[in-house]
Amino acid sequence: MNRVSTPPRPAARRLSPTRGQTGLHFRRDIEGLRAVAVIAVVLFHAGMPGLGGGFIGVDVFFVVSGFLITGLLWREAADTGTVRLARFYAARARRLLPAAVTVLVGTCAASVLLLPPLQARSVIGEGIASALYVGNYRLAIQDTDYLATDATPSPLQHYWSLGVEEQFYLLWPALIIATAWVLARVAARTGRSLTGSVAPYAAVLAVLAAVSFAVSVVLTDDSPSWAFFSLPTRAWELAVGGLVALTAGMWRQLPGPSAAVVGWGGLGLIAVTCTQVGSSTPFPGTAALLPVLGTALVIGAGCATPDLGVGRFLSQPTMRSIGRLSYSWYLWHWPTLLLAPVLFGGDIGLAGRLAMVVMSLGLAILTLHLVENPARFAESLKESDKRSLAVGGALTATAVGVCLVLLMIRPVPTGVGVAAAPVAVTAGAQKAPNAVAPQPMSVRDQLMVAVNESTEPRPVPENLTPPLGAVAKPEVFVNGCVLSWRDVQQPDCVSGDVASPTTVALVGDSHAAMWQPALEPIAQKKHWRLQTFSKVLCPLMELPINSPYLGRAFTECEQWRGDVLAQLAQQRPALVVIDMSRRYGADFGFVSYDRAWLDGLTRLVQQLKASGTDVLVLSQVPDPPSTVPTCVSGHMDDATACAPARTDGLNDAGIAAEAAATTVGGGHYFELSDLFCTGERCPVIVGNTLVFRDDNHITTEYATALAPLVAEQVEQALRRG
Repeated sequence: MNRVSTPPRPAARRLSPTRGQTGLHFRRDIEGLRAVAVIAVVLFHAGMPGLGGGFIGVDVFFVVSGFLITGLLWREAADTGTVRLARFYAARARRLLPAAVTVLVGTCAASVLLLPPLQARSVIGEGIASALYVGNYRLAIQDTDYLATDATPSPLQHYWSLGVEEQFYLLWPALIIATAWVLARVAARTGRSLTGSVAPYAAVLAVLAAVSFAVSVVLTDDSPSWAFFSLPTRAWELAVGGLVALTAGMWRQLPGPSAAVVGWGGLGLIAVTCTQVGSSTPFPGTAALLPVLGTALVIGAGCATPDLGVGRFLSQPTMRSIGRLSYSWYLWHWPTLLLAPVLFGGDIGLAGRLAMVVMSLGLAILTLHLVENPARFAESLKESDKRSLAVGGALTATAVGVCLVLLMIRPVPTGVGVAAAPVAVTAGAQKAPNAVAPQPMSVRDQLMVAVNESTEPRPVPENLTPPLGAVAKPEVFVNGCVLSWRDVQQPDCVSGDVASPTTVALVGDSHAAMWQPALEPIAQKKHWRLQTFSKVLCPLMELPINSPYLGRAFTECEQWRGDVLAQLAQQRPALVVIDMSRRYGADFGFVSYDRAWLDGLTRLVQQLKASGTDVLVLSQVPDPPSTVPTCVSGHMDDATACAPARTDGLNDAGIAAEAAATTVGGGHYFELSDLFCTGERCPVIVGNTLVFRDDNHITTEYATALAPLVAEQVEQALRRG
């Protein structure tokens, strides 16, 4: 979110038009263009109807940064043959770090006060990454979907763009210096100086832009999070701005009327993108061409007539005032919007969000006058690059240090209640002592008793298993057996008695894989060969499917399940155990439990049965309203506070319809509801065992606790055939 202006040059250092300087005066229209960009982003995040593509304001900022910084660096390289890096980074430190650190520290402190401990610690971790300007890669590694509407983002997630720009500041000067060095060597050999020519620099930027754009297009389809958050896939946007700076001399030759048409056309492209692009649009990819080219046209037209056409609109005092506030407003608006519902105890609605937008604008005004400008224009810092860099380093160290202190202040909580009995079920257990005559209690009854007893209010037990700080994914999720979005080649994931002639196949999306820890010990004990086939958000039924994450038809899912079904038909395992999430909505092309879903399940069971394989379908597990470990960490005095009502967590009618569809196909159905819920509630801690590791997958520990009952069902299915 760079706001570097183009400073006036001393008269004694006049440049010829062929050197493409970005201008001899402050570009007021660019200041107004920043206002357009920040308004688009802020209103998008506030949920303003009709602005589903407002996030492209960040792309506008990238092009502006590329224009200003490239012009600044090229002029110095053209004049001196190099770039004074200390001076460049000192100016960036004075400009960017004071406000960024202020908001970062304030957001982390507010998160400690307002958010559950685990969520607060996650925000602090992101704060450390953001302070070091690598937060964008943290988000990419975590496969974060910036445009997801069903996830709870971090109040520091927007710092990803600052990470991209800081990395750009490391790359660009090196690129300019390297080009200048090569030109100097050529001049030394040929006697022909190209130092003042823009052509070599433009050629380098053009190649960089082409390569970066190609990578962006490929990764937008194959790896959306890396495409969205990384510098290599965003560098072309900055390079486009740089190319406008280097060709400013040509832009200035545009006649006034032509420049006006070009400028208004560019602003129109930005506006169209804001209103027509949405969360389902693959981005950046080719969709980013519109706002990037639109911004380039606005800036280029301003080289010719900065105070006419669209420049006159952008140069209005109101637009310029907002533009001056754009950096601080961008920093403040997102944490304000994210933390306000927590502070006020629920959804604040569109009106409330717009009020928070105004409040963040007030914070931006204060930050501009109390933090940004004092640091940026302090004479003691401006006259010493070393001092500026030292202050910048101290600010970064302070931000990291404060975050580390906050981590100590907000440790992972431990249970405060008395130790609870583990969930342990055994065959032949006796009924309660008050029974007329002691009789064996079924495994299912034992589990139901444990679930029922866990609905009573009580503090989180001190022996909670797993502890909140050690909730981990099962091994099957990290060893490559659960395929991600773009993977199609299922590895040979075999466990249990691998030489056994009896194969049990566990097949489905990630909800199938979460049962692998329950089936693994059974397979070892019963000498079964357990083979796992799993792909995220890809049910095995042959239904046309879209991927909201990829923003297109989920062809990888279609290919994977076709290959898996062919493999199952060839191998003919003794039993196929099927499970899948029941969270599929209309954006996938179907809805869980709808007619297409039920008919697809019946066809799937019939297809597997026809190949000589028995089928066991596992029913839905409850859907908690939020990430369970995080919720529990904020309610250590009441283990039931995060437990959803049965009617909210389960679809009993859908489960019954699914059971009937399975029976029609000739398969067996394992109804799990009573192992998670009573008639009223679905506890998230049973005995001393945490049931869920997130907002829909069960923990390895609870899956293991249910293993005896799963073993019963598998054996019955194998016997019944």
